[in-house]
Amino acid sequence: MHFPRPRRAGSIRLGAALSAALVALPVLALAIAAARGSGDLWPHLIRYVLPQAVLETALLLAGVGVVVVGVGTGTAWLVSCHRFPGRRVFSSALVLPLALPTYVSAYAWLDVMHPAGPVQSGLRALLGVTDPRAIPLPEIRSLPGCIMVMGSVLFPYVYLAARAAFLTQGADLLRAGRGLGAGGMRLFLSIGLPMAWPAIAAGASLALLETLNDVGAAEFLGVRTLTVSVYVTWITRSSLEGAAQIALMILALVAALVALEGWARSRARGAHAVREGARPDRRTLSPLAGLFAALFCALPVLLGFLVPVSYLVWAAWRRVAEFGLPPDLGAWIGNSALLSGAATLLVLPAALSLAAGARGDAMPDRRAMAGPLLLRASLMGYALPGGIAAVGLIVAFGGLDDLTERFGDWAPALSGTAAALILAYFVRFLAIPAGGLDAAYARIRPQMDWSARSMGAGRGRLLWRVHLPLLLPALSAAALLVFLDAMKELPATLLLRPFNRETLATALYAEAARGTYEEGAVAALALVVVGLPVIGLLVAGGRPKERPPKRMQRSESRP
Repeated sequence: MHFPRPRRAGSIRLGAALSAALVALPVLALAIAAARGSGDLWPHLIRYVLPQAVLETALLLAGVGVVVVGVGTGTAWLVSCHRFPGRRVFSSALVLPLALPTYVSAYAWLDVMHPAGPVQSGLRALLGVTDPRAIPLPEIRSLPGCIMVMGSVLFPYVYLAARAAFLTQGADLLRAGRGLGAGGMRLFLSIGLPMAWPAIAAGASLALLETLNDVGAAEFLGVRTLTVSVYVTWITRSSLEGAAQIALMILALVAALVALEGWARSRARGAHAVREGARPDRRTLSPLAGLFAALFCALPVLLGFLVPVSYLVWAAWRRVAEFGLPPDLGAWIGNSALLSGAATLLVLPAALSLAAGARGDAMPDRRAMAGPLLLRASLMGYALPGGIAAVGLIVAFGGLDDLTERFGDWAPALSGTAAALILAYFVRFLAIPAGGLDAAYARIRPQMDWSARSMGAGRGRLLWRVHLPLLLPALSAAALLVFLDAMKELPATLLLRPFNRETLATALYAEAARGTYEEGAVAALALVVVGLPVIGLLVAGGRPKERPPKRMQRSESRP
């Protein structure tokens, strides 16, 4: 049966093309700025900046990778395949650290481990000593401290991916392994780990991308990464070309991590698939083993969520009780909400046009690949660190401002305005709704489009009357995720925010830079509260459905 090829709406295709072009704009601008840079910059960078930055970035990525893979995979294996006290609580609680931005956790740990902080003060009071140097504790402002803080916040990326693999793909395989006599570590190493490795690699690559994107935690804890070097080179040395040259090195690391995730996805598509929703095969642990399993699951929740959040609540309460709420708190919240809301309103229509364009090219008469290619190009923006996107946009907008000055004031300046920051949010977070809507479109059967077309519905009416009602849950979730991620974004906000306009993230950064930790506790706690709805979405929507067991019916009748 022949179905007529639908006519594409020009606005949908134009919107998709403009969205993909905006995502590519910072990368192109960085390449141009780096090429125009003075040849005198490279000797200085190679001699004084890059050796330490490259070494500390590599060590930080390696350390965080080991922590997130070890903790995320181990906890996922325990809660998915074993029974022990507190398993149901830990299954949800292990997602909580994602509510904290890495710089908020680092901010809290700095004061917790300070010589005058609660840990060392409590130990001195307990031991009856007064000399702060009498109790040698590990220094939190160090590379190992940064690895601990960031790993304890980012391990849920691996935990969520590994748990989904163990509960869906692995249920029947693990049951078969137990039937053949495998158990304990042998079952994990021979069946569980190889089967879940693609999902683990995908989660680890996301955690490492977040590590590369970080500025606040690394700077607070004294680690000079490449991303921190970009910020310092631009702000302290006023060298935009030098910042662009360092940013291109970060893009090479980003490309390697994206390649790792792509490899993991290809392996996952080819992995052995079993019945989704199959009942997991859980083994009951002995009392002693169950105690160790509960402690292993409790420790990352304690370090990644309970300790920093408890400190923030205590410090915020002390600040409010003594001085009241910060007088600028309303302005910080208003600026954050205004910028994040504007970015959300800009991102959602663009994401819808990208997903709809890819859907149009997936109709039966397939003649072009423009829609899917534009969609895939837009997804690369999430892999672009916020600071790198900001530097690229500074270069691009600076060139545009020079052009307007040369040929007349025919366009407003973009540098140093809220529009520049909103566009940076657009580049960074377009992938979130675009990917979600594309996945939601895949669940809409093409027969619905064909039926609407046969009744004379045009492209716009099909989108408005048929697709949008079905896409509304995915669109609502994407709007919340974009809004919350934009509220917490620090690197791009630091570089692009308008003068004298602070957000919650930049206000917290400023207080930490001044060393007044209690003053920023209220802003930090507000950011944590903002992040908790994301955790609710992950816990409610991300848990794989488990099919209840069939009850055995007795063939014999009761006596």
